[in-house]
Formats: sequence, C-alpha cells, structure tokens
Amino acid sequence: MTRVRTIFLSDIHLGTRGCQAERLLSFLKHHESENIILVGDIIDFWAMSRSVVWTAAQNTVVQKVLKRARHGVKVLFVPGNHDEALREYDGTAFGDIRIVNEHIHHTADGRRLLITHGDAFDQVTRYHKWVAILGDMTYNFLVRANGWLSWVRRTLKITGYWSLAGYAKRKVKTAVSFIYDFEESVVKHVKDRDLDGVICGHIHAATIRDIDGVTYMNCGDWVDSCTALVEHIDGRIELIEWKEEVASVADMRSEDLPVLLSGKVGAATAAKAVETLLH
Repeated sequence: MTRVRTIFLSDIHLGTRGCQAERLLSFLKHHESENIILVGDIIDFWAMSRSVVWTAAQNTVVQKVLKRARHGVKVLFVPGNHDEALREYDGTAFGDIRIVNEHIHHTADGRRLLITHGDAFDQVTRYHKWVAILGDMTYNFLVRANGWLSWVRRTLKITGYWSLAGYAKRKVKTAVSFIYDFEESVVKHVKDRDLDGVICGHIHAATIRDIDGVTYMNCGDWVDSCTALVEHIDGRIELIEWKEEVASVADMRSEDLPVLLSGKVGAATAAKAVETLLH
C-alpha cells in the first residue's frame, strides 16, 4: 500500500463495456490518499443513453470511493462532458462527495493548479456535439476491437500490452494535431489566470510536461491506458500507468442497474442515478 496526498482520476466511463474497473480497483487497493479528485467523465451518461453495461466491478468502484469518503477522505467530483448534467449541481454534495465545476488545488509544495475536465477547450465538443458523439462511438469501437486483438495476442502467446486506440491517437495526423491544439488552449487559459499548472482529462492522453512555463498534466483514462496522477506527500506529482493483470468480472444485465436510463439524460435523471448508486 502506497500512501499519497491526492489521487486524480478522470475518464473512468462507468456504465460502458470499455471501462476497466477491475484495473482501477487494483490501483485503489494499492494506493491510499487524503484526497481523491474525480476529473470528469466518471459516469458515461452519453453511452448509457444508448445502452447500459454495468459490471459488478464498476459497482464496487462506486462503493469503494464512497467508503473512503465516509472514512474521512476528501472527495471532489469535477464533471466532464459525458456527465455534464451534474454541472447543474455545482457546490452541492451527494453523500460525502462534493460536486464542483472547477477547483484550484494547492499542492503540498505551494503550487496552485487548475482542476478542470477540459471539454471547454475542445471546439468540437462545444460547437459540434454530434461530431463529438460520433467520435465517441468510433473510439468505443476501437476499444472493443482492441479487446478482440488482445485475445488473439494472448492465444498466440504474444506478451505485452498494445493499444489500437492509442496507436491511432499517436499516428493519425488529425488526432495528433487535435491533442496539440487542445494542450495549447488549456495552457493559455492557465497562464491568463496566473496559475502554476493544470490537471485535466477529456482527451485520454496522459502526460506531465512543461509548456511555456506552465505544468500541463493530463490524467489519461481507465478505458484504454489505465493511468492516474498522484500527488505525493511532498507535493511532487507522478503519472502512474497501471498495468497489473487482473481477473475479469462478468457483466451484470442492464436491468440490474438500479435506475433505467433511456433517451437524453437530463440533470434530474442524472441526479436520480447518482443518488440511487449512493444508496
């Protein structure tokens, strides 16, 4: 068990087949913290409006975070675009989890970091939502295809993890350009606010790097890369890529989810879903 000051998690996408909840549970088992900050797209209401895949492991993730919150861990939830309906509840709490649309985190070594999901800096998500949804569906297809490829690799006894979605992000010119433009836009905003750095998610591209004097950090995701940021007791922030192999947990049926979601997910429905999960 590693004791850290803060755990930052984004893009878990609970409610989808691609969510690697078993790996996240393994990561949480090995890390204790004073704070947990959820940096958006924790629950994927976009995908759940089409179909719901809710596994026993995903349910355990929710319960694990709630248990830590009840035992004194400070838990903040910064909603993303996939759980944007919760932004209407800025400043309120569900159970012991507080929802805030953005947060300024003060590290142990005195730095001030903006915590935001990041979709506000994505022009496609902001102005062409149907394109964003189509892209999301394509990404989910790549993630599922990667599962089939992983089975083939295991069958052929090929060791090591290889990501089809990650390969596309690194090699497709438009994807590389999008990531670069996104990072530059986020950094400009942080500089304008005279902050030391930023922690975000959204683009599923985990990194820590200095851009024009600003520390840019992205949590990555728990669909493909299985990455998280942790702040150590001295304020140092580390990017962790969790590769530990874990046993898979069979999917529960959609109707086993405590609340049925269909059509467009509004704020009231989202709130009801979260309240149901909390209880």
